[in-house]
Amino acid sequence: MDGREPGVVVVTGASAGIGRAIAREFGRRGWRVALLARGADGLEAARREVQALGGQALVLPTDVADEQQVEAAAAAVEAQWGAIDVWVNNAMATIFSPAMQVDARDFRRATEVTYLGAVWGTLAALRRMKPRDRGTIVQVGSALAYRSIPLQAPYCGAKAALRGFTDSLRSELAHDRSRVRLSMVQLSAFNTPQFEWGRTTLPRRPRPMGRIFQPELAARAVYLAATRPRREFWVGWPAAQAILGNRLVPGLLDRMLGRRAVEGQQDPDPLPSPRPDNLWQPVAGDHGAHGRFDAEAKDGSFQFWLDRHRGPVLLGAALGLCVAAAALVRGRVAPDPPPARR
Repeated sequence: MDGREPGVVVVTGASAGIGRAIAREFGRRGWRVALLARGADGLEAARREVQALGGQALVLPTDVADEQQVEAAAAAVEAQWGAIDVWVNNAMATIFSPAMQVDARDFRRATEVTYLGAVWGTLAALRRMKPRDRGTIVQVGSALAYRSIPLQAPYCGAKAALRGFTDSLRSELAHDRSRVRLSMVQLSAFNTPQFEWGRTTLPRRPRPMGRIFQPELAARAVYLAATRPRREFWVGWPAAQAILGNRLVPGLLDRMLGRRAVEGQQDPDPLPSPRPDNLWQPVAGDHGAHGRFDAEAKDGSFQFWLDRHRGPVLLGAALGLCVAAAALVRGRVAPDPPPARR
């Protein structure tokens, strides 16, 4: 897709959070949006929003951890609308807990949703895109795919695994000279309902650490990756700082996060009781795209603006350096002024 003609997109995890915002973003641009998730209430609300914005919607209740359900959903989309142009792997599950306190079954479940769910989605998309030699797959990743933090070992491990899987697949597609495109969007912290329903063993309410952004920013980045794909997009200065910092001083970040990130991911408030979580089954109701951090969350990111316009920015910077260098050279070779007459 070139960004001008709406097509068919599949969005996993579309019932809430970033997936909900992604569905809206494609809907308002007139796309046909297949909505995959488990929560019936959120899916129906997403369907109404997409249609109200001018798109078409197809609700497909799906547990992405089950490869047969993912394959069946892909087949249903093609039966309804024909070829899939874009597949967005967004579904995720996280657990806020020290690694040694995570139940083995829960650890496996979070990994199957966040990592294997994206693998099954990618393979279902490729089975349809490769024979046509076109299509784009967008992996919704995280800065935590590069720089892990405490209290989210299952999620960090799954996102790092997804990055490794995607890189391997890129090489295979390059070998086959395929025109199917893969793009990964590495996100900062976002204001989503996951902090209300992610499973936790912590005594206090989980929260995102550092600067927080609104889900609509992530949705715009995903749409850009879908219509003008490149290898990766980084969204938010915290993502860029984490990725670059881990390349330069990983040991320092280990110690710094050990000191700050445990308390930094918890609010002072104790957990409400009861508090249902969505690890094994969806939480009833429509939870929308936003979490409880609207007052703190930013709508935009200057870093993402620079990333989106990095060609002109780099060109402008290069021209500025050339002008400065030319001025410096002229200053050095300029003839000495004539001596003053007395």
